[in-house]
Amino acid sequence: MKIVKTKQEVRDAVSAQRAEGRIIGLVPTMGALHEGHLSLVRAAVEGSDWVVVSIFVNPTQFGEGEDLDRYPRDLEGDAAKCEEIGAHLIFAPNASEMYAGDACTVVRVEGLTEKLCGACRPGHFDGVTTVVNKLLNIVQPDRAWFGRKDYQQLVVIRRMVRDLDMPVEILGGPTVRESDGLALSSRNQYLGDREREVAPKLYEALLQGAGAAREGASGSEVERIVAAKLGEEPLFELQYVQAVEPNSLRPLKSETGPMVIAAAACIGDTRLIDNVVVEE
Repeated sequence: MKIVKTKQEVRDAVSAQRAEGRIIGLVPTMGALHEGHLSLVRAAVEGSDWVVVSIFVNPTQFGEGEDLDRYPRDLEGDAAKCEEIGAHLIFAPNASEMYAGDACTVVRVEGLTEKLCGACRPGHFDGVTTVVNKLLNIVQPDRAWFGRKDYQQLVVIRRMVRDLDMPVEILGGPTVRESDGLALSSRNQYLGDREREVAPKLYEALLQGAGAAREGASGSEVERIVAAKLGEEPLFELQYVQAVEPNSLRPLKSETGPMVIAAAACIGDTRLIDNVVVEE
């Protein structure tokens, strides 16, 4: 497995593999890889012939006061994990390689990015869609994998790819959890001992809401149930809980049926997101 840092090196390597008729897979990440990321790399190894893992802490998706500077970085450890699984190339550019100093183009997916996490983090999804668009253009994979823990991100990227006629299949991998239910995240390492003990209650609240939804509760009722459950724990600072239609992310109020129940909450300095999909 090789580690490359320039766009041209990636393009040359992919071109050589494509000339051999190989199906190219891509797993975009910001590094600090945990089992959630690695499950996507395994899926890519199984679902394509030659796998690129990008590792890039993208500055344009961090807002003012967010954790760009302290975001965990471990390229050597990440590379060892990817090589063991069977990835073939790591693309680990720096910011100047990804963005020209006078770059002024932004990719925006309107209608899907202003709600949920987008309402709490203005400009975040513009940074996500712009960098993912660039990665897809650089690598030109046949398939790319993203985790369903970031459900809104997955929906947004699928819509971008569809609307821009990009020749890539976007595949979602299931949320990977700790034994107590906490969704894996690189930011979990910020949690103190007491915060870590409390954090799984976010998933517990979502499961309670999902149970009510399956019994016929409306979107608004589900939201009240989840919010009330989270309100029992004073360490949680709830940012939002919403029941939305799975494809459009349209809020469901009086409606019942298939929905995604999504929530974001802060514990101390750590922001947690999670979701549960409820289907008929």
